[in-house]
Amino acid sequence: MRGMGNMQGMMKQMQKMQKKMAQAQEELGEKRIEGTAGGGMVKVIVSGHKEVLEVQIDEEVVDPEDIEMLQDLVLAATNDALKQAEELSSQTMGQFTKGLNLPGF
Repeated sequence: MRGMGNMQGMMKQMQKMQKKMAQAQEELGEKRIEGTAGGGMVKVIVSGHKEVLEVQIDEEVVDPEDIEMLQDLVLAATNDALKQAEELSSQTMGQFTKGLNLPGF
């Protein structure tokens, strides 16, 4: 009988953790992360779910003679934003895996 109580307690703990994880995941999606390139001339904003939400390009960096530079700046800003979003996601969601305190395991 005693093992059943432990199992119920463990299940409640898991349900609590699942709820907290879902809430953290939702909050992560609401975060806005900005990546930049060219000294801020190109900005890319992504969500915590790593979705590109916005691209801002300063008109000074638009040179019809050098489209490749603009493409490189957009690429660099996007990669910067996605890297930051990945780090935020790892920090946010990593708290659930490192703190597992499950009795009997």
